[in-house]
Amino acid sequence: MKLARFFLTGIFFGIVLTKAEAVSWYRIYEMFHFQSFHMFGIIGTALFTGVIGLQLFKRKKVKDYHGTPIHVVEKEKGFWRYLLGGSLFGLGWALVGSCPGPIFILLGTGTYAIAVVLIGALLGTYIYGLVKDKLPH
Repeated sequence: MKLARFFLTGIFFGIVLTKAEAVSWYRIYEMFHFQSFHMFGIIGTALFTGVIGLQLFKRKKVKDYHGTPIHVVEKEKGFWRYLLGGSLFGLGWALVGSCPGPIFILLGTGTYAIAVVLIGALLGTYIYGLVKDKLPH
C-alpha cells in the first residue's frame, strides 16, 4: 500500500500525457519534421520545470518520503558522449515514433504493437549492461 501513491501518480501522468497528445505518433512526426511547436512546447516546459525543481532540491535541502535528504550528484562534464548519446536517443525516438516513457502509456491505450519497442528497449538496456565496462565513459 505504500507504493499506491506512486502508482496513482503514474496513472495520472499517463492520462495527462495522453490528453496532451504527447504520446501521439503524429505529434512526434510533426516535431521531427519541424511542422509544429506542440511537442517542443511540452519538452521545453518539462525542461524548465526540471531545472527549477532541481535548483529547489539543491537549495532547500528537500527530503524524500522517508525523511532522508535528497542528494543530487553532480555529473561529469563532457560534450561528445552527450552528443553521441543524445543523437542515438533522438534517432531511435524518430524511427520508432515514441520516447521510452510513453511505451507503457501506449500499451495501456491498447497500442499493442509498441510491445516490440518495449522488448527492443529492454534488450538494448540489457546489452548496455553487459558491455558498459568496456565502453569509454
